[in-house]
Amino acid sequence: MTPSIRKSVPQPLQRAGRKLYVSTGSMSSGLRVKPDFIMIGASRGGTTSLFRALMEHQDVVRPTFHKGINYFDLNYYRGPSWYAGHFPTRRAASRKVTPGHQPQVFEASGYYMFHPFAPERMAQDLPSVKLVVMLRDPVERAYSAYQHEVSRGYEHESFDRALALEPERLSGEVELMRRDPAYESFPHRHHSYVGRGEYAALLERWLCHFPREQIHVMASELFFTEPETTFENLARFLGLSPQPGMRFKRYNAEPRSGMDQQTMKQLDDHFAPHNEHLARLLGDTWRPPPWLQRR
Repeated sequence: MTPSIRKSVPQPLQRAGRKLYVSTGSMSSGLRVKPDFIMIGASRGGTTSLFRALMEHQDVVRPTFHKGINYFDLNYYRGPSWYAGHFPTRRAASRKVTPGHQPQVFEASGYYMFHPFAPERMAQDLPSVKLVVMLRDPVERAYSAYQHEVSRGYEHESFDRALALEPERLSGEVELMRRDPAYESFPHRHHSYVGRGEYAALLERWLCHFPREQIHVMASELFFTEPETTFENLARFLGLSPQPGMRFKRYNAEPRSGMDQQTMKQLDDHFAPHNEHLARLLGDTWRPPPWLQRR
């Protein structure tokens, strides 16, 4: 089902259809493909635009319904058959790609990168999977995430107040998540504006479970200014054949109002040591964006 057709279907019917498909798919989990690569974040970093670009490639296969399954963060307690039920069968996947080519299957869940237990879970279940990480200026990402949560009705404080409340809101939440795998922490998922931008610490957690050569890190700013070159580098990492004529658009961009200059300065100062750590961690294994070079 294409995104345009899906939008025309009432939400209750979409949910019922997805539930039925996943239930049926779970019973035939052994016949279904597993992901070859996963986009793990960062949320509000341009992953929807990259997801749409990947979907234009003739050898890429997505989950049957939404781009993000949120299995390794929110739904791990449901088990591997439930996860498999979101993907097409091997036969169906082969029919979607160029004849004779191997389908490259993927999903994208932006919360994976920040979730404390997703790396270990994914390494245990999919040790050979490739990971794609898209990083945005953490100051801009924090403000975009705030605007997004406000628009969804999940945030009612001012930006400055939300930043000040973040430590208190998230206090003890990871321990609750550890005790109960089915527990979904609302503040950890929706009010982590600063924590999600401390990229080096998050990447180090993933590097404890995956070798560096399985992780491709890219800057969202470079993807939007130089999409062809940036996508070619990603395609090379994924083993995708070149495909001329691809279109690159920007999706889910939040309308922007000006951020308070003092708040911006405070965030810049906060993220400066984290960005320096990121620069040392990645070295020359990626092309650093302008925000990392201004430190």
